[in-house]
Amino acid sequence: MAANNSPELQQIDQVVAASAATAELWATSTPALRAALLDGLAQALEAHQAELVALADAETHLGAGRLNGEVARTAFQLRGFATEVRNGVPYAVVDDEAIAGAPPAGRPRLTRVSEPLGPVAMFSASNFPFAFSVLGGDTASALAAGCPVVVKAHSGHPQLSRAVFDIAQGVLKAQSLPAGLIGLVDGASRAAGTYLVQHPQIAAVAFTGSFGGGTALWRAANERPVPVPFFGELGSINPLIALPHVLERDGESLAKTLAGSITMGCGQFCTSPGVIVLLPGAASDRFVDHLATALQPLSTHAMLTDGMRKGFEHGVAQLEQAAETRALFQPAADTQGPAPRLFEVSGQAFIDNVHLREEVFGPAAVVVRAASVEQINQVLEAIGGTLTATLWGFEQADEQARTIYRTARKIAGRVLFGGVPTGVAVTAAQQHGGPWPASTQPQTTSVGYAALQRFLRPVALQDAPAWVVGN
Repeated sequence: MAANNSPELQQIDQVVAASAATAELWATSTPALRAALLDGLAQALEAHQAELVALADAETHLGAGRLNGEVARTAFQLRGFATEVRNGVPYAVVDDEAIAGAPPAGRPRLTRVSEPLGPVAMFSASNFPFAFSVLGGDTASALAAGCPVVVKAHSGHPQLSRAVFDIAQGVLKAQSLPAGLIGLVDGASRAAGTYLVQHPQIAAVAFTGSFGGGTALWRAANERPVPVPFFGELGSINPLIALPHVLERDGESLAKTLAGSITMGCGQFCTSPGVIVLLPGAASDRFVDHLATALQPLSTHAMLTDGMRKGFEHGVAQLEQAAETRALFQPAADTQGPAPRLFEVSGQAFIDNVHLREEVFGPAAVVVRAASVEQINQVLEAIGGTLTATLWGFEQADEQARTIYRTARKIAGRVLFGGVPTGVAVTAAQQHGGPWPASTQPQTTSVGYAALQRFLRPVALQDAPAWVVGN
């Protein structure tokens, strides 16, 4: 790249160069070496858990209970990716032996292997200061795949990011691994974030955050002279559809569960249920009353940043001012965080007004009164891509359930038939991503062990000699 005089950009150049210098070493590293690093990082996090949680709470206000759980999840997924490495997942080989004769029956020997992409720029998320930050799932999966990582620290928890990075550097040193394997860019402006994405030595980008910020970086990744994969998780409104019979049976209990999900973490989850879709009927009416009663008195903690609080207030103001919406209760006075909000709108108005479908990141939700099963499908289609869709009351395989389920599968990365969407298990079967605008690459996941496949590129070796394929 051309020389520049900006200290911020010079820092990025230095960190990326150090990362790129480790790429070949790490791409060819053994399973034992990769797994030992991932296990060591998990152990180091746990060893410093008390001090890190105190620092995280001071910066994020998320509370020790939530943050201790997040450290446990972060260590769990680091060890989980270590197991994937030991099981040979990043090193998998598909071998088709040669067959003599003319095509199409005859063929040369073909061996399919995977090549790590190279240095990954990882943009930390504000709402998960451990699990989606310096040593979170993106970092763990990239390291497991054989890629060094350059972490863009989030401005919402800069001291924690630096502390975790320093711990990671201690592990690298103890294992005689190069410091550049995990790099950190902190205090970077938006312009510097774009510079990092467009740096010629960056081979891929992982991002979790807002739609606006994510799409800007996605464009930057695609406008490079050589575009690179951009794995962006951009947020979601996560519709929940509840059929009348389940509300008749258990509406009050379900309302309490849903109210807890809407306000969990002050609503600052990408899987927070933002839209509740109901059919006409007395059971739906009672459920809405129960939900309003359960939600109104709940208190919340401070939001992660002033910018997020302003964004929440702006989103609520849009709903309040929309002619089609109705507030379902007068909000209680704000405590440390914003009071929960609940609105109601007809299915047709929701379909017609794109602004009613914008994510309000925080403790707010919209009840959509659909006129029919057909209109429920139209509501889901209007929402488009979403991380999750929750279906309550779909135990029986009737045509009503089947048609809504088919639509939900088209728009969502994860379809739930019970419970609430907040809480994302780290497993091999997990899918955390969805069609646009939920994510930029819906065929990939940012949670679960399939996440490491994002950072591998398939290569077919034809008639390779024994020294190449190992036999």
